[in-house]
Amino acid sequence: MAVRVSVIATSSLGDRSYLATDGRVAVVVDPQRDIDRVMHAAGAAGVRITHVVETHLHNDYVSGGLELARLTDARYLVAAADEVGFDRVPVADGDVVDVSDGLRIRVVATPGHTFHHLSYVLDEAGAGDWTPVGVFTGGSLLFGTTGRTDLLGQQHAHELANHQHTSAQRLVDLLPDGAQVWPTHGFGSFCSASQSDAPESTIGREKQGNPVFRLAAADFVTETLAGLDAYPAYYAHMGVANAAGPAPVNLTPATRADAGQLRDRIAAGEWVVDLRHRKAYAVTHLAGTVSLGLDGPMSTWLGWLIDWGTPITLLAETPEQVAEAQRELVRIGIDRPAAQATGVPQQWATDPADLRQLSVADFPALAAALAGDIPAGLPAPQVVLDVRLTNEWQAGHLDGAVHVPLPDLPRRLADIPAGTVWVHCGSGYRAAAAASLLANAGRRVVLVDDQFAHAAPAGVRMA
Repeated sequence: MAVRVSVIATSSLGDRSYLATDGRVAVVVDPQRDIDRVMHAAGAAGVRITHVVETHLHNDYVSGGLELARLTDARYLVAAADEVGFDRVPVADGDVVDVSDGLRIRVVATPGHTFHHLSYVLDEAGAGDWTPVGVFTGGSLLFGTTGRTDLLGQQHAHELANHQHTSAQRLVDLLPDGAQVWPTHGFGSFCSASQSDAPESTIGREKQGNPVFRLAAADFVTETLAGLDAYPAYYAHMGVANAAGPAPVNLTPATRADAGQLRDRIAAGEWVVDLRHRKAYAVTHLAGTVSLGLDGPMSTWLGWLIDWGTPITLLAETPEQVAEAQRELVRIGIDRPAAQATGVPQQWATDPADLRQLSVADFPALAAALAGDIPAGLPAPQVVLDVRLTNEWQAGHLDGAVHVPLPDLPRRLADIPAGTVWVHCGSGYRAAAAASLLANAGRRVVLVDDQFAHAAPAGVRMA
């Protein structure tokens, strides 16, 4: 049987894991922490997992590799140069690992995303020889870009960017143009220097379009470092957890909280997160809660905004939505919610006076308001707040807007000028989180729930 590689996508974090099989046994590459998805894929394919491999110690999620290897009795391949607190099969550049009679992996050192980063070439047995099918590149060579090089600290970013350029060149020298490229990052992950430009790729395609092959090393380093923006604060905890050896996850339902307990948790300064869509949140919500809907990268922004270790309570319409959120959160090391509640906001309030609404507008309404034609039912904008990241702001912003990136907002609430705040982002998702934080701080706020691309056509003056 020909080699088959299945993608196990984690779109909320912008990552992919892989299951490569010859029809009998399988290799798993860079599994996320909720390994039941991987085991289900292997079971559906009727194959036995014999090898689990890590391209690097991940900074954007907690790995499920150690637990998956334990449960399946698979060999767990991790870079020999990485110091870890668990037993593994140490591998290094040049190692060849036989998976079956028809399948093997070759270990290639590709430093850049981390110092000890590895890629794995997947070879298939042919007529008396081995043929490279593709390469699992982790955070090295991505689709149309490369992995970022600053996650181990700015002091290493320049050196690692040079390594990243060399590693990419090495891969194209080793592999034919038709070999598939299977990266872990690049689909929305902040581990990527920029975002993926395709759903799949080959070595030949990357040679034609990836800047790492178009630019000389010095120019690549300069361009790569210049394009890097902030990355989530919780990344500081991921590498530590992965090096120590992550514990198994517990996805059983969290403790239920009644209305009185929710009130007490909010009063104690804990985070109570409303997982409903921002439109539902705007109609009515429990005062003191934060809007982070399941329709967006909830775990990324929550993990970035909170003080690590702060108790988190989840509010949703159904238990299934809470379960989905729990799964998202364990991937970044938030193992157990403090509590949960389901239903509607009226069930979460001890008093109807504890329910709030959020004013909502779009960019045409903002353009009208800024021109003095205030839409009915909305307060005049005295502050326009942009909570996008710095690179987004620098690419274009509204004239006269105040810029505070969402991750900075909790500690910079006092920096927002006085008056009614109209807040926007790129789509409305981050603006809803910001609006809830501002409202909780006692500010009068209007959520601009609209695509930023609509601002200029609506007549909002751009800087």
